[in-house]
Parts: sequence; structure tokens; C-alpha cells
Amino acid sequence: MPETVQVLRDGQTRAYVVAEEREDGSLLLAPEPLTAAPGTISADDGRAAAAAMVPDLAGILQVRDLTVAYGPKRAVDAVSFEIRRGEIFGLLGPNGAGKTSTLSAIEGLLKPQSGTILLDGIDSRRHPNQARARMGVQLQATSFQSELKIREIVRLYAGLYGVELSEHQIVDGLRAIGLEGEAHKPFKQLSGGQQQRLSLYIAVVHDPALLLLDEPTAGLDPQSRRQLWGRIEHIRQEGGSILLTTHSMEEAQAVCDRVAIIDNGTLLTTETPQDLIEKHRNDPRVRAVARGEVTLEDVFIGLTGSEIRD
Repeated sequence: MPETVQVLRDGQTRAYVVAEEREDGSLLLAPEPLTAAPGTISADDGRAAAAAMVPDLAGILQVRDLTVAYGPKRAVDAVSFEIRRGEIFGLLGPNGAGKTSTLSAIEGLLKPQSGTILLDGIDSRRHPNQARARMGVQLQATSFQSELKIREIVRLYAGLYGVELSEHQIVDGLRAIGLEGEAHKPFKQLSGGQQQRLSLYIAVVHDPALLLLDEPTAGLDPQSRRQLWGRIEHIRQEGGSILLTTHSMEEAQAVCDRVAIIDNGTLLTTETPQDLIEKHRNDPRVRAVARGEVTLEDVFIGLTGSEIRD
């Protein structure tokens, strides 16, 4: 009997047959059941069905029933969500809600107790190296070698990803992020905003299928933050998919196509920012904290509480 997997999309779960597992760990999936009809793809030809249907149906990242535990405590409890191709997806939550544990499991930095993570069709638990090669990561605080020059850092990290860049390509890349004039400066001489722009450039130098951004604009001034938002949108316009965590509800509302709110290890909701606001506009918990027009921050506090988390 063929192996099946469950795919979550738009809040609906559907069964798929694993038509083929390639050597690189990627999976060809075919919806189950497939009903033969004139002009349709035969259920006997699993590979053809998968090739025809997966691009429109499968998200770039599918997380199903993810559970992460530290001893008896469940930091993440059966969390499921999907990121669509070409989407900027925000994962929001208070301190200690389970965001970092969820990200760490996706990045392959910790082993979940249970659940499935599929990145671009690759089971990251069964094929962690192939999955990691398809993601780029920018952390909240990135510390490159302080004495290395910017062009040297770009060449070094591109090489680690197996990407060979010419001097001309490095100059063009730095020009695109406004750092062409800083190419021969050591990293330690860059401002915070310049460091974050460089970090974002290096995170996508290998053209990853999914970019993970962990509070990328924390500590930046408004001008630098807006400039980084522009870079993130440009990456999406070039076909990138992005998972973003942030404590700034203004940022989430401005740049994210959809957001998920997690608290106490449980996923509370997944909506577009505007739909989330409309859905909870008259929620008494939200009205109690709103000051004027309801914002995403009001909804976030209404759903997760007003108490300060450490």
C-alpha cells in the first residue's frame, strides 16, 4: 500500500500519496484519491499527477502536529501551519510562547518530540542536510568576523554555500543593498542598519527556497527599518518565501501577507492581518485594550493577555 502524508492548506487537511522519493530527499506527491475522468491524469501515473498538481497545491513549508518538549514541559504543542510560495508569513507570540522552539525545529537546531516538517517537499527530519541547504537564516543579532572586510565576508559565506561569486558580482550585490562604498571596510565599522542589510544579503546569496528572519529589525531606527522592509519585499517579488518573527505588530501588519499567533505552545489563529483585525474588532478582550481604531497590536494583546512575559 502506498505511503500517504497529510497536507495542511488554508485550514484544511488533505491526504496525498507519496508517488516518489528522490535521491535528494524531495517528495513527489499525488492527491488521494485520484478519480479517473476524461481528460484528467490517470491515478496509475503517480509521477505525472504529482508533477501536474503539486506546484499549485503544496506550500513551500508545511508544519504538521509539531511538538517540542523540554522534559515534562511542552514548549510547542501539536502546532500546524503552512507557508505558501511567494508569501511573507509572520509568526507572532509573547516571550516564552514557543516561537523560538518552533523556529529551531524548522532550522534543524533541535529535534522535536513528534510532528512533520516539509520544506519544499523535503522531510527535514529524515533529510536534515538537504532541508538546511534550501533555507537562509538571518538572526536578530549577527556577528561576522569583525576584522574581515565586507567583500571578504561575502566571498567567504558564498563559498560556504557552494556559490562562487566574481568580483563583479560581489560589487553588484553590494550596490543593490547600498554598501558598494563600504566593500573595503571591516565589518565592525558598519552601522547596525548596514550590518543587518549585509546579513540579509548573505542569507539569500544561495537563492534559498525559504528565508527565516528572526526579529530582523530589532534595534534599528525607523529609516533603517523601512529600508529593510523594502529589501524583504524585493526578495518576495523575486520569488522568495519568508518566515518572519517580530515583536513589532506595526511591522507584521505592514509586511506580512498572513500571521499566526502562538501562545503557551499552541497556535491560536492564522489570518491576514486585516482579517484578524476585522474578526476580533468587537471582541471584549480587544476592545478593553484598544485606544481608538483597533490595530493588530490590540488584537495580539487581547488574545495573549496584557501581563509582561520574561
